[in-house]
Amino acid sequence: MPPKRRKSATSSAGGKGGGKGKTIQSPAQVEKPGHPEDIFPMVLTSATQELFGCRADEDVTGESPYKLLKKDDIIQDIKTRAAVSDFSLVKQIVLDYPEDELLLVFDRDFTYDQCFYLVLTPEAKDRILSPPELETPEVFESEVNKTPEPKQWISLGSEQEIDEESFKETREKLWYKFSRVRRKFGAPVCFSDRNIADAKDGYLECASYQDSRFSIKQMQRGCGMQAVPRLQSSSAQTQWKFQRNMCTQYMPRELNDEEKENTLQFESLKNFCDLVTPGVLQALQQEENMNVFFDDFKALGTTTEDGDWSGKVSEGLMLYQAFTDQKYTKDKKISSIHWHPTIYGLIAVALTEKKETLNDSSGFVVRSSLILFYSFSDHSNPQLLLECPDDIFAFEFCPSDSNIIVGGCVNGQVVLWDISTHVTHLQGTQPGKKVSVNTDTFDLDDNKENKTPVVRFCAVSALESSHKAPITDVQWLPPTFEVTRTGVAVENKYNISAQLVTFSPDCSIMFWDVRLSRLLSQSATERKQSVDQKTPYSVPDTFKHLDRTWKPLFKVSLPKIDTSGEYAPLKFSLERYTRNGNNTGRTIEEANENDSSQVIPDYSQLRVPSANTLTTLEDVNTKLYVGTEDGEIVYTDWKLGKDDSGRLHSAKPLHCFSIHHWLVNTVQRSPFFKDIILTTGNWNFAIWKEGVMDGPIILSPSSEQVCTAGCWSLSRPAVFFIAKEDGSIEEWNLLEQTSEPFQVHAHITNAKITCIKPWMASPKQHFLAVTDDLGMVRVLEIPKTLYVPSRNEMLNVKKYFEREEDRLRDFLQREELWAKQTKEPEELKKKTEPDKPVKSLEENDELNMKEYNDCLTLKESILKGMGLWQATADTPDT
Repeated sequence: MPPKRRKSATSSAGGKGGGKGKTIQSPAQVEKPGHPEDIFPMVLTSATQELFGCRADEDVTGESPYKLLKKDDIIQDIKTRAAVSDFSLVKQIVLDYPEDELLLVFDRDFTYDQCFYLVLTPEAKDRILSPPELETPEVFESEVNKTPEPKQWISLGSEQEIDEESFKETREKLWYKFSRVRRKFGAPVCFSDRNIADAKDGYLECASYQDSRFSIKQMQRGCGMQAVPRLQSSSAQTQWKFQRNMCTQYMPRELNDEEKENTLQFESLKNFCDLVTPGVLQALQQEENMNVFFDDFKALGTTTEDGDWSGKVSEGLMLYQAFTDQKYTKDKKISSIHWHPTIYGLIAVALTEKKETLNDSSGFVVRSSLILFYSFSDHSNPQLLLECPDDIFAFEFCPSDSNIIVGGCVNGQVVLWDISTHVTHLQGTQPGKKVSVNTDTFDLDDNKENKTPVVRFCAVSALESSHKAPITDVQWLPPTFEVTRTGVAVENKYNISAQLVTFSPDCSIMFWDVRLSRLLSQSATERKQSVDQKTPYSVPDTFKHLDRTWKPLFKVSLPKIDTSGEYAPLKFSLERYTRNGNNTGRTIEEANENDSSQVIPDYSQLRVPSANTLTTLEDVNTKLYVGTEDGEIVYTDWKLGKDDSGRLHSAKPLHCFSIHHWLVNTVQRSPFFKDIILTTGNWNFAIWKEGVMDGPIILSPSSEQVCTAGCWSLSRPAVFFIAKEDGSIEEWNLLEQTSEPFQVHAHITNAKITCIKPWMASPKQHFLAVTDDLGMVRVLEIPKTLYVPSRNEMLNVKKYFEREEDRLRDFLQREELWAKQTKEPEELKKKTEPDKPVKSLEENDELNMKEYNDCLTLKESILKGMGLWQATADTPDT
């Protein structure tokens, strides 16, 4: 019999990793009591389930959990995939098994802590497939008709608790005596009506008031709550000066037949009808010939290009295309979205599991994590699938090579993909292009009916060196510079983006380098041998040197400024840097021209240069804005400093502002101003100016709906978009109005919006991609009035930011002056007041006793005045 196996943390990851990344241990090392010796609990990855036809809840279910596996197929799988095979742990047991078929059972309820278990003996297989019939016990008639008798009650002390909780009167009752004059007994009583206005005290009001003699502090209160529809109250501008008991009833006044006949005989009425009849007939004739309510300005088009009119008539966002796929997006939401930098109409989205579906008791379903590529040419089917080891919260295309993609997983690992072999297929999806498609594209599931190619990740970071929490944001460093292990910015000789930054709520920021270190460089012969070796899934060798061994270049923490602990970052924004000092954003046409002129680098041949040969760049801004999970905006520096002992440590942030009071979901710099940052979170958004350390220069009022995402317009400096939880999008124009949105586009979707991403397809075609909580992508076409800037808009917005900066500075100065003026009289009063003599403890006791005696004397006098003192003393017990 085989030894038992103990459950390990690495083997319970399910099928998301495709069998990769598991620590293979011998059966002796994974022993776990609690299951019979003739079975072996095990985990089967999705690839193994597809290979042996035992997919959970499809091929095997809770009603039919059995699957017979051929012994030769298992042995062939062990020989083919070696240690990667899930059956490698029971290799010797399978070889010694006497029969040709082994029984595999789908353990849907996780009876033995795994989703499958393998039956190791023929006897156990027969026992499971043909269970013995249960014997029905005989029931005697005497036992059925016997009436159960109640047992004698034994006291355990519960009656004492009930007696203590019951209500009992402990206060002595008061006696009151009411008397009446004897001559008034039996006297007749006569009631009559009177007018309240005749008597002075005819109207009496018993208004509630605060009794100053009693001050009861409420410690606890129990109340019931009920969910009711929202109520709205309204009032009129009336004053109730005189309170009177009266009512009013209205009735319509109607003319009788005689009055109607007299009215029609009036000469003034006849003259009025003769006067206005021609005008009414002319108006009716004009309405029949043409629409008098037609908007001529809207028909002529906006004149923003010719004048300074900013387009008062706006058509709003229009739906261009929608993408969804029930096969992959069911029960999933979209966490991140990006447009492809070079291919027209190609958009990539990352899918993550919904929180509420994790506790579903319907069954255990192994579902893969994917990034989907949609194209304008086919809105119903994805064009490419990127396989992920776990759900992706953030990903980004490489600025130097759009075929390289980096992503951050929920488990904290960083993943790299290379889609260069599928570029021809993706370019063939563009309108008007016909490119031959390779039909032999690798398919992970070996499903010939599925035409969508699947790309496996090239490399994944080492789990022990990765983040300890989900990666919420990732960004490539620009190709104009790189950083050393201490965070110092140096020149990038190759002008290629090879480093990236990741953020996670585990209170850390990590910098990564995708190039091969010189210490780990291989010889030409070794590289050739590694290329000749074919991996099981035909994974590109671009980042083979990083797979499972990739570690961060250095790590930065975010210690809190005033207290102990660290900030938990979610989103961040780096300043764009160019060598000529012009940090304003490039247009899409310039970026495409520059990218087409450059040679696409081969990342497998890149090496990390020596730090001694690189020149330090002094003009690179190493400071960045960070949004935390507590709604704070932190301004910090990523460069590492040295303490007195010479050890490297992270510097404390420069400033921290608690503005959003909840998760920050957007931190984005303006594409036109390098020092303007937009942040969104909770129920408001804020605009910051780098260098202004007193707070945001613009802070929106709180809204009824949560702000879920935000982005700047790519063509208008004054325009940005804010997405809401109710599925609406607000368009803000800083040159029009700042107290409320310039335009609200409601009902974009019926679900919560998760991401928005603008894209400039051409100078005359702009799009806005919107994703929701149901896994659907909507591409909205931005009208001309929203992307054509007004005259001198750039200059006007710059002046507006300067005015807001001056307003903030003036407000803070006035507030500081007011606090100073309020503080000076208090300090002067303290100085002029004489010092009170310090009393001793005995004097304080005498004073307290005197006050107590005075209080008793006052109480006695009050009770005597009410006639209760003697009554209370002489009242006998009842």
